[in-house]
Amino acid sequence: MQNIEFSIDKKGIAKVILNRPEMHNAFDDVTINELIEAFSSLDQNPDVRVLILSAKGKSFSAGADINWMKRMASYSVEENQSDAMQLSVMLNKLYNLNIPTIARVQGAAFGGAVGLVACCDIAVGSKLSKFCFSEVKLGLIPATISPYVIDAIGAREAKRLFMTAEVISSRRARRLGLLSETVSEDELDSTIDSIITHILKNGPKAVAAAKKLVLDLANSPINEELMSATSQKIADIRVSEEGQQGLSAFLNKSKPSWIGAL
Repeated sequence: MQNIEFSIDKKGIAKVILNRPEMHNAFDDVTINELIEAFSSLDQNPDVRVLILSAKGKSFSAGADINWMKRMASYSVEENQSDAMQLSVMLNKLYNLNIPTIARVQGAAFGGAVGLVACCDIAVGSKLSKFCFSEVKLGLIPATISPYVIDAIGAREAKRLFMTAEVISSRRARRLGLLSETVSEDELDSTIDSIITHILKNGPKAVAAAKKLVLDLANSPINEELMSATSQKIADIRVSEEGQQGLSAFLNKSKPSWIGAL
């Protein structure tokens, strides 16, 4: 791949690394297509347990590549819509991956790059990280990333940040819910390693089901239909192979197979 690095280790930890440090990892259509390819392959690999999305260099990502923007400026409405749809597909694939996803954020995350952070289940940022929805400075709007950002930080805060294009600190991003944790840059990897250790101790199918549970039920009214649906979910997983193994291991004070693989 040209603009990203992609690997999976023997523990099932996948790494997707933005690899254009000289361009502050600004992304273009090539990068987007490579990310689509990587995320699609992860969804089809039952041995993968978790994804770390990171970037090389000083910045997580400066957003859209200037040369890509120049080309888009000459596109027709139809061509622009097709181009934007690729970005939308990439973000949606990341958001809906059936494994836990962790963003490792150092330096700047501007424009569409904030969408990548918002799409991940967990985001760990450096205390020096900065974030900005810079689109309106160019007479544009953060349209394709907006559903994920609004989900992460709420509508009211999104309105302000989308309209002001102000740069916010990692501390404020943590307070808003965009980041899960903020640590010093030399603690980024150890913090993420600790989170992954917790994840790998859990049943992989249960982890995937727990993630899907949140995606399916967020903002749903608590009514009899929902109560019945959630009761059915726990009943089904209790009698599943993984559920039976986990319960048996707990009751017998032994280790389930997924811990033995660590």
